[in-house]
Amino acid sequence: MPAITELSTRALLLDMDGTLVNSDAPVERCWRRWAAEHRLDGDTVMGVVHGRQGHLSMAILLPDRPMEQNLAENRRMLAEETADTDGIVPVPGAPAFLAALTGLPHALVTSAAEPLARVRMAAAGLALPPVLVTAESVGASKPDPEGFLKGAAALGFAPADCVVFEDSEAGITAGLAAGMRVVGIGPRAAAHTPTVQVDSLEQVRVLAGADGTLTLRIG
Repeated sequence: MPAITELSTRALLLDMDGTLVNSDAPVERCWRRWAAEHRLDGDTVMGVVHGRQGHLSMAILLPDRPMEQNLAENRRMLAEETADTDGIVPVPGAPAFLAALTGLPHALVTSAAEPLARVRMAAAGLALPPVLVTAESVGASKPDPEGFLKGAAALGFAPADCVVFEDSEAGITAGLAAGMRVVGIGPRAAAHTPTVQVDSLEQVRVLAGADGTLTLRIG
């Protein structure tokens, strides 16, 4: 039998892409097309883009290009990604996991713009959490911790009382920098030292105590 890890917390902060929603198909299509336009290696581009706002990924990949150009091109990319829902599905275990959080403190903290987040969650058949922290909510994208700190504040909890669910290097780094424990979801997360890592949300159970404490049984 695999070991069971238990984490005690008060609130959960959830990434979207790769954590709740498998959007790899449209992300790959849009970003590999962008890579070809700029004569960049597609695999290199895909290694950068997960978990970050698009214009910041562009700044890493094309460091000599003006940020104004990145922002303009990102607006086009966002429109393309929002229109492309083919192949979007929930991550295994995500529907049951979110259903178990009904009435419990939790927030979506994503680098996606709000319209894109709403479209992808709907395409995956997932209900939106009661609190959304999206690209429009922050001045600094993951790996900066601002989004997770804002999510904790919106729910009314201290950072140490929150657990983050993430799949990407940028997101895991942001969660840890916020002073939170991080549950890494899926194979991408394993290489980036989350507090604990699981293959899927099917390995996570949430138990609510009468005092408002949440116990995560992981494994």
